[in-house]
Amino acid sequence: MNSSRLPFGPDTIERLLADTHPYLSCDECFDHLDTFVERMAADPDHLDLPMQVHLSACGACAEEAVTLFELVTSDDA
Repeated sequence: MNSSRLPFGPDTIERLLADTHPYLSCDECFDHLDTFVERMAADPDHLDLPMQVHLSACGACAEEAVTLFELVTSDDA
């Protein structure tokens, strides 16, 4: 199949095929997103494997995390 005919790009395909183990649902992600972002802001090397796996595969949650991170780390925060 020619990739130019696909309705989505290679990034979307990669996310769909990503290993989602350990599994974390979007609801669980949103429940922990505030704490995760605060820890990432305080320590960029903070490791939370379930959150990182979920955010790498879920565009909606990743977008929310980026927005929250920008808010937390802005000079006005």
